[in-house]
Amino acid sequence: MRYAQGGGLTDAERAARERVRLQAVERFERGEKNREIAVALRVSERSIERWRRGWREQGESGVLSRGSPGRSKLSDAQVARLERELERGPLVHGWADQRWTLARVKTLIGRLFHVSYTVEGTWGLLKRHGWSWQQPARRAIERDDGAVELWKKEVWSRVKAPRRHSAPGSSSRTRPGSR
Repeated sequence: MRYAQGGGLTDAERAARERVRLQAVERFERGEKNREIAVALRVSERSIERWRRGWREQGESGVLSRGSPGRSKLSDAQVARLERELERGPLVHGWADQRWTLARVKTLIGRLFHVSYTVEGTWGLLKRHGWSWQQPARRAIERDDGAVELWKKEVWSRVKAPRRHSAPGSSSRTRPGSR
């Protein structure tokens, strides 16, 4: 394969990819066969078949790349607005608690911008813009950490059973020499 599947390409590499596609169009117009074009341009025959079909249906524009499918559907201004809305919190947007889930963010994007994302796409968008995954610690509101530590030091040490040490004559399942 001539280039990595799916991208990670610089602008220069993307331009080179488009030049290869346009060279294929010139060869289509001269009537060359798919196999010959694939060998000459060092791409798969399948790509040539797909490009030729696009060329027949839409002309040169049918051969050109449509861009990365992972490209954000939101503009920079929209992302900035989304971040402001996320900072306002879920309660402002009608949810009953203060947790942002991916499903909620996806719904918010749909409401604000009329754009549909998958849950995975929402996570990718947030990650690209510096948001991180967090899970709240599940603790009782009434919990008193100081009281818990005090109890462990003073009460637990008195009530827990002393540890038995194995010694000769003590019962053990793995006594050496017994069968």
